[in-house]
Amino acid sequence: MPLPKAPARLGDIVDPTPAASRQAIPEAPAPAPVAAASAVAAPATASRPKRPLAAILTTKPAPAAPAAPAVQAVPATKAAPASQAVPGAKIAPAAQAAPAAKAAPAAPASTAPAARTAAPGKRDTVQTDTSRLITQSEAAKAAKAPAPAKAKSKRLPTAQRKLFVLDTNVLLHDPSSLFRFAEHDVFLPMIVLEELDHQKKGMSEVARNARQVSRSLDELITTGDLNKGIPLDTSGNKDALGSLYFQTRPTDTHLPIELPMGKADNVILSIVHGLRQESPKREIVLVSKDINMRLKARALNLPAEDYLNDHVLDDSDLLYDGITPLPDNFWIKHGKDIESWQQGGLTWYRVRGPLCSQFSVNEFVYYDGDMPLSAQVREVTGKSAVLATLRDFSHAKNSVWGITARNREQNFALNLLMNPDIDFVSLLGQAGTGKTLLTLASALAQTLETKRYTEIIITRATVPVGDDIGFLPGTEEEKMLPWMGALEDNLEVLHQGSGGAISSSGNGQDWNKTPAMDLIRSRIKVKSLNFMRGRTFLNKFLIIDEAQNLTPKQMKTLITRAGPGTKIVCLGNIAQIDTPYLTEGSSGLTYVVDRFKGWLHAGHITLQRGERSRLADYASDAL
Repeated sequence: MPLPKAPARLGDIVDPTPAASRQAIPEAPAPAPVAAASAVAAPATASRPKRPLAAILTTKPAPAAPAAPAVQAVPATKAAPASQAVPGAKIAPAAQAAPAAKAAPAAPASTAPAARTAAPGKRDTVQTDTSRLITQSEAAKAAKAPAPAKAKSKRLPTAQRKLFVLDTNVLLHDPSSLFRFAEHDVFLPMIVLEELDHQKKGMSEVARNARQVSRSLDELITTGDLNKGIPLDTSGNKDALGSLYFQTRPTDTHLPIELPMGKADNVILSIVHGLRQESPKREIVLVSKDINMRLKARALNLPAEDYLNDHVLDDSDLLYDGITPLPDNFWIKHGKDIESWQQGGLTWYRVRGPLCSQFSVNEFVYYDGDMPLSAQVREVTGKSAVLATLRDFSHAKNSVWGITARNREQNFALNLLMNPDIDFVSLLGQAGTGKTLLTLASALAQTLETKRYTEIIITRATVPVGDDIGFLPGTEEEKMLPWMGALEDNLEVLHQGSGGAISSSGNGQDWNKTPAMDLIRSRIKVKSLNFMRGRTFLNKFLIIDEAQNLTPKQMKTLITRAGPGTKIVCLGNIAQIDTPYLTEGSSGLTYVVDRFKGWLHAGHITLQRGERSRLADYASDAL
């Protein structure tokens, strides 16, 4: 088909039909020339054999307005179905088959795009059409327009929303607590702002939290009226649908019990009492981390609650322990269609049954019936799971740096510690269960024997049990040595005898001065938590001892230091938390155990039996 001639001016009608076909079609009178925008918007009718240039260069005519049989237009670009056109785009009816968003993907809107028509057996001809450019620019604007947002949750009426009065310690504990009350409102007394100002100086965690709260408040007050309340979702926290209120006037109220008003806690209590008198139908609750503050509020018949948003679990007994005993009827329900194969010196099983959906990846299962089984879950897919048998580290031939597992949980722990595919391991247990000894033995074996790691780094939270003895002299490692007594004790056990038994050779040699001990010490570095920010560890074995005293933020700071080839092991006992405002439910160790559960490269074991000595075991139970 010969190419149509270019129009003499914009808006003219081009006749694309060949000469032979033109004789059979009666020629319609030529319309008067119009502007470019009119040429784009002019509707195409079935009785008109001639179409505007924009319709010819863009795509075929719409099915509702077919052209004459002899007229055939080749589309300029790859046209998508008309149903994919951008809603709201202003497109000429004759060119609605071409999607507006994809009309000219490579050409910017500021330049005139070139339309290319191809005729069989002839060279392509490039022609420019301004009317098509106008159509595409309008469509591009519609395509760039933001998609309609999802229906936003409706705010509750003010009478149905609770009003939470925050104590200062809540904000210092969690600087994002302002946005953790869902659809309810938050009230800040003026005395709370005064206490925040006193706490903002310094480099401690409390000072950093105070400054973060001040920045959040400064960002919020620029978006609303303090007297009417400031919506909490204006700074991007879409889940906070309530409002923030400040104390802008004094409260003339008297508590039923005379309390000294010079104390900040009593001022907050009087404000809560005054708010309840002003709004008796609204539920007003005091939120505080201070137990005595909540006790005084209850004595004054004021509702008071603890801040529980940072708690991973309400009950520490529900914490994931990494071990699941299989029921007695396990093989009856899961023994059908079982598959088994050998891989990497281990036996693998694929079992199917209702219990498989409750497994977690890297969880350990055991069965002590007629067909005993101790295995690790490697894959969970619906109601099927892949189990792999374990390496028996209780046998002397599989000892790790002379240490063998003394119970089932220790065997599970060594399987995690010696697995190169496991990047993160957490071990929980009471004193004497062997957490540090097993970890240090596996670290030495993989650093000095197999050369998998280049160095062992040990750190811990420096929280004293009793009164602090003051500043310590020396370098960073010398200051940390008094905190690393457990390291020295376990190194003595690992160096002088295999299996934890002290050598009875009686040669009188000082174990601390042997060449082997010098080599071990050269590969062990003791570091302080205070200088961990900004570091990256490559091919290191990082041990975090006493991790129960770390906050979730500190734990995140440490774990994110891991580079390629680094393994991190967290040790702790959540029953021995010494940090103020941390509980078993809000500890950083509990936090990582819950968040890493089910990850392919993480594992957790809770050690149950104490193996230190019979005296230590009896003391743990009797005292």
